[in-house]
Amino acid sequence: MALTLIKEDGTGKVDANSYADAVDGDAYHEGHLYATAWTAATTQNKEKALVFATRLIDSQYQFNGWRAHDERGLQWPRDHCPDPDKGLGALVLLRLLGASFVDFDVVPKAVVDATCEMARELLILDRTTAPPGEGISYTYAGTDGTGYSKRDTRPIISHVAQAMLGKYGGLIGGGSGAVRLVRA
Repeated sequence: MALTLIKEDGTGKVDANSYADAVDGDAYHEGHLYATAWTAATTQNKEKALVFATRLIDSQYQFNGWRAHDERGLQWPRDHCPDPDKGLGALVLLRLLGASFVDFDVVPKAVVDATCEMARELLILDRTTAPPGEGISYTYAGTDGTGYSKRDTRPIISHVAQAMLGKYGGLIGGGSGAVRLVRA
C-alpha cells in the first residue's frame, strides 16, 4: 500500500501524519545551500522522509502547552504554548488574553521548517541507527582496551532542527537508568 501524506493544517486532523508536504519542502530547500539530497529525491521519497521526520520529532520532543484537540494524530497544533517571538514581556492583561502564545490553530513555521530539515537529513542517512564505530572510545596512553563513550554519538534530531524546535519545547531527556554501585 502506498503512503498517503496528510499534512496537519492546524485543524487537528485525526489522520495527519506530517507537519509539511513536498511543496513546503521544496520551498524550504530553495534557500538551502546543501539541498542536493532533497532536490534529487522523488516526490514519493520526499513524502516518506517528511512523514518519518514528523514521527521522529513527535517522539523526541515534548512541546510546551498541550494539544489543542483531544483526538488527533500529532502533537501540533497546541494550546498555551509560549511563543518567544510574540514578546513574553507583554502586559499581564495581554498574557491572559493569550497574546504571547502560539495560535491554537496553526503549526508554527519553525516546526514545518524543522520537519523539512530533518527530512533532508533522513534522505542522506538513517539517523535512527548508529554507524559502525560510533560510541567506541579507543585506547589512550596509560589505559588498556576500548570502552563505550556517549560523547560522540549522533543525535537522532539534527542540531539544526533542534535549534529550530527549541523555542517551543525540549528534547525528551533519557538516561541510561544506570546507578552507581557502591560496595560496602
